[in-house]
Amino acid sequence: MTAHIDSRRTLTRRAERPSSGARLRTRATEATVSIVVPCLNEEAVIGEFIDWCHEGLHAAGRTGQILIVDSSTDRSPEIARARGAEVLQVPRRGLGRAYIDALPAITGDYVILGDCDLTYDFRAVAPFIDKLDEGYDFVMGSRFAGEIEPGSMPALHRYFGTPLTTWILNRIYGSRYSDIHCGMRALTRESLHGLALESQSWEYASEMVLKAARLGLKVAEVPVKFYKDREGRVSHHKRNGWLSPWIAGWINLKVMFLFAPDFFMWRPGWLLFVLGLLLTGGLSRGPVVVLGVGLDLHSMLLGLTMTTLGYSALQFATLARTFYDFDPARTRRLARRFTYDRGVVASGMLVALGAALNALLLVHWLRHGLLLTQVSHPGLFGLLLIVLGFQTFVFTLSFQMIRNRKAGDAS
Repeated sequence: MTAHIDSRRTLTRRAERPSSGARLRTRATEATVSIVVPCLNEEAVIGEFIDWCHEGLHAAGRTGQILIVDSSTDRSPEIARARGAEVLQVPRRGLGRAYIDALPAITGDYVILGDCDLTYDFRAVAPFIDKLDEGYDFVMGSRFAGEIEPGSMPALHRYFGTPLTTWILNRIYGSRYSDIHCGMRALTRESLHGLALESQSWEYASEMVLKAARLGLKVAEVPVKFYKDREGRVSHHKRNGWLSPWIAGWINLKVMFLFAPDFFMWRPGWLLFVLGLLLTGGLSRGPVVVLGVGLDLHSMLLGLTMTTLGYSALQFATLARTFYDFDPARTRRLARRFTYDRGVVASGMLVALGAALNALLLVHWLRHGLLLTQVSHPGLFGLLLIVLGFQTFVFTLSFQMIRNRKAGDAS
């Protein structure tokens, strides 16, 4: 865990990294390559796949490691070893988990990932290596920019699922990928550790590309060929049933949403909070008419709701930013701003002011025989301040707990 955090922080401190020219010279002359591929019962194709890997490395003029992360029950590991690959046998826990398990065994400076089913042409790894030599941190393959063999990709995936999820991820994270689900991709070993992958299954693909965008990695795309399955081979999606692609799409969307506090909470939170506070504050003295439109109790309750929802969204977004820590410099600024003392004092002042406004309402209630003869708009505004004060106190505690835990992990 600590190694992941330290690597990620190294990635984000670009000012401390060597110049691109120095990095290019270092990479081009010294970089070794690891081809890392999960395998689950692929005895029909694993031998030819490893031959492709050897051919691809030779064509690129590189030496390297071919690492098969195997969870098979057939002869796949024996065939892989016989063809000159290293085999890391792990329990079957998911595609993403296989890459996490492989991290300690990877020796190359560059890491090329993919599938061992002969759908991606590993005889053509040179374009990926060339881009890494140029100083890129993360290189995505793109089937749409390359060649898709007829029958290799179902129409549902080609024309709906992959374009839609790619568009969603680009929209949320401000990236420009053309094919986020392409299984063939490459990155430096430093970058792979820095991504600190958590996903256990198919969603690793989305987590990898969105974290590359969040961490500001230098990203390139290269076209790839995508082949249909060999005669007699059944893809893993087909093995798992017709629902498998839909499940994969759903969990990929889930990971996109989980890492997007800015998109879903920060900007909408500010909009709700500001508009709600203006509406509630403007009605704190009573109903008003604006351009012939009457604003009264119901409008004030709407403003109160918008304010509390917006304030909650801003707080959760801040907590998420701190928890993920994609930008350590921003996290340090937040830590200096949201101290425990400031949070407690601010929450106390909000509650005290809200209580004071409602004290006037209490006096009115007592003087009129425990009856309220009219709606008190200042009283409602006071209740809003009490709610905001409580939210501020809870946020302060949560923020400090996350900061303390992250500091403990880093040490």
